[in-house]
This record gives sequence, structure tokens and C-alpha cells, in this order.
Amino acid sequence: MALPDIGKVPELNRRILITLALLSVYRIGVFIPTPGIDAEALAGFFRAARGTLLDFATMFTGGALENFSVFALGIMPYISASIIMQLLTVVVPHLEKLKKEGEPGRKKITQYTRYFTVVLSTVQGLMLSIGLERMTGPAGEPIVLDPGWSFRLMTVITLTSGTAFIMWLGEQITERGIGNGISLIIFAGIVARMPAATANTVNLVRSGEMEALVLLFLIFLMVGVIAFIVFVETGQRRIPIQYPKRVVGRKMMAGGTQHLPLKVNSAGVIPPIFASSIMIFPATVSNFIELPMVGSLSAWLNPGGIVYNLFFAAFIIFFAYFYTAIQFNPKDVAENLKKYGGFVPGIRPGPNTAEYIDRILSRLTLSGGLYLTAVCVLPSILIWRFNAPFYFGGTALLIVVGVAMDTAQQAESHMLARSYEGLLKKGRIKGRHG
Repeated sequence: MALPDIGKVPELNRRILITLALLSVYRIGVFIPTPGIDAEALAGFFRAARGTLLDFATMFTGGALENFSVFALGIMPYISASIIMQLLTVVVPHLEKLKKEGEPGRKKITQYTRYFTVVLSTVQGLMLSIGLERMTGPAGEPIVLDPGWSFRLMTVITLTSGTAFIMWLGEQITERGIGNGISLIIFAGIVARMPAATANTVNLVRSGEMEALVLLFLIFLMVGVIAFIVFVETGQRRIPIQYPKRVVGRKMMAGGTQHLPLKVNSAGVIPPIFASSIMIFPATVSNFIELPMVGSLSAWLNPGGIVYNLFFAAFIIFFAYFYTAIQFNPKDVAENLKKYGGFVPGIRPGPNTAEYIDRILSRLTLSGGLYLTAVCVLPSILIWRFNAPFYFGGTALLIVVGVAMDTAQQAESHMLARSYEGLLKKGRIKGRHG
């Protein structure tokens, strides 16, 4: 079944409507301001900070940080908490044991992640509220109308509640809608601000601040990056699996050759999202806290600088390996193949097969990590050179294209399952009456 046939699947229609409704709720919340803030002074501050990493953070929050809305922290505290919890499952025996318990253990780890998200949101909310009290607008007017602990507590409660609500929305989309809820929330924030970024770029061309040839080059760059992303994301390394003939009851089951598909980028868009969340947090805080050391950190983490790009690339490759290791276990695959009589031609079943799969997976992960780094870093350097919005950069395009492809795949899976159910119903043999 093709995607145009979506309207013929009621269950899929319901999931899509739920997803759109929940994303609409998120977008409405982006425009609900946190109390006690001078919106005009804050807007002036963000206009002055345009082109810095703070602009990148605004993109990831879908404009909520720029409006300092109830969703100003976005989903980043939840992503940070997820990263830390997944790292801890490797070193903490209790969490490692929970991970091996299957679904009950996964639910417990998810619960711990939620609690940790609240803790991180509280800390970040407090830091932002204190930083805001020290900030002024372009004309020297205070951004916080009535500073003090009443404002700080109110801001912490508001922002923490907002992040907890976004976390709940993401989980509901994953469970009741279609696609990965957290990725779709980031996707929605980026897409919602792309028209304004495009209009601003056109205005730059009209005013002469950007040459038309540069804009044309950026458009060709975007098309090329999108084509490259689609090409690599659909790439696979197929390991041949041979199944011998076997006897089941009184029947002889024919053997044959199948394939174990390993994606070039099995981690998807998760590594850039994780890497961005780590890079954004210190730079965002540095813009709200006026300290010499923090200011130096912000200068070092300039998006066009070599230090920022080196750290960003290192984090992407690290999370590519880390997330792939969490999602795919070569030992389990080798054991399942051995259990059902499958083997890789020329490789002994068991540990040798696991080692062979792991070796191939490691090479693919390195290729996938380098591909993600190239897509996220190289276009961004060019974008920074031409002073274009971050929305034209590789990270935004990778998230948008990757999430769209993943969601389309899930929609297609639902339609295929529906078509198989229809075939089974049609293929039933009616019993003889009387």
C-alpha cells in the first residue's frame, strides 16, 4: 500500500489526528508567556543575540525560549535526563539489572528519567530566572518587572510544569499517535519557524545584505543535503543468512537464504539531537548569567568556531556508537540465529557470528557517525560564513528529513498490517452448514 491510501485505514487516521491535535496543543503553549516578564525588552535582547548559539536553542524550542513561554525549557531537560540515565545503565548494577528485566524494567527506568527531568528542569529554571533578573533590554530597561524570590519560584514552577507537560505530550504521541513523540515535537518546532526564517532571508536579499547568488547557492546546498540524507538513510548492508532443511513433525521444511539488514545509520537522528542538547545548555545559560568565566565559555562555543565544531562532531560520533549499542546487541542476534538453525556462510554459529556482526556493525556505525558529522557540521560552517539562519543548516535539515522518513515508515507499516489483516479475512474458508 502507498501513502496516498492513508485515508482508507481508520486506525491510522485516528492516530494521525491524535498526533496533529497534540502537536497543536504544544504549538499553542509556545505563545503563552511566563508571568513577570517585559516581552518587548526580552524580544530586543534576542534580536541583539541573533546569529549566536542562543538562536540555535530558540530553534530547538520552536520559539518558546525567545517568547520565554511556559515551554521555554523545551524538551531538552528530558533529553538530557535520558542521556544520563542511559549512560548510568552501563555503570550502575541496579539500572543494568532493570534493563535486562524487559518491559517492567524499562518502565521503571522511564519513571526514574521523568523524576530526573523534573530535577534538571528545576535547576535550569532557577538559573534562567536569576539570569533574567540581571538582564536589561536594548534601552537599559529591566526584563523582569518585579525581581525576587517570588518571581524565581513562580518561574521555576512554571517552566518545570511546562517541560513535564511536553514530556507527557511526547509520550502520548508515541503511544497513541504515530512516530516518535519527542522527535516530532522538535520537528514541529523547527518546521513552524522555517517560513519566518525564509522570509527573513528574502528580506536580507532585498535589502542588499545578502547577494542573490548566495541565496541560490544555499538553496542548491539544501537540496543536495536532503538528497544525500535520503540516500544514506535508506542504505543497508545485508548479511546473508543461510537456513538448512529441517524436519518439523512429519513435514520437511525447505531451507533458503535470507538477509539480516543493517542500516548505515542505525542511530537515526538521535545522535545530533543528543549532541545539540549538550552543546546548547552551557551556551544558553551563559547568555543569561553575566560572569567572566561563563562569557569566555560562550565565546569558545561560537557555532562557527573550531572548538564548537570539534566538540559537536565528537559528541555525534560518541552517541552514534552509544545509541547503536543500546538498540542492537550482536550476541542476542547470534543466539537467535543459532536457535533457529540459521548461520552466516563461512562463519561458525555462536560467538564467531556475534563477533562478525559486531565488526560489520562497528564499521557501519563509524560510517554513519561520519555521515552525521558531515551533514551537521559542514553545511553549518557555510551557513555561518554567509550569515544565514540556522534553519538552512545541516542539523535542522537532518532532523526534519529523518523524522519525516521515520514517521512515513511507521505509517506504511500500519497500512501493511491492515492489508495483511484484510487478506487473512478474505482468505478464510467458510465451513459447511448442515
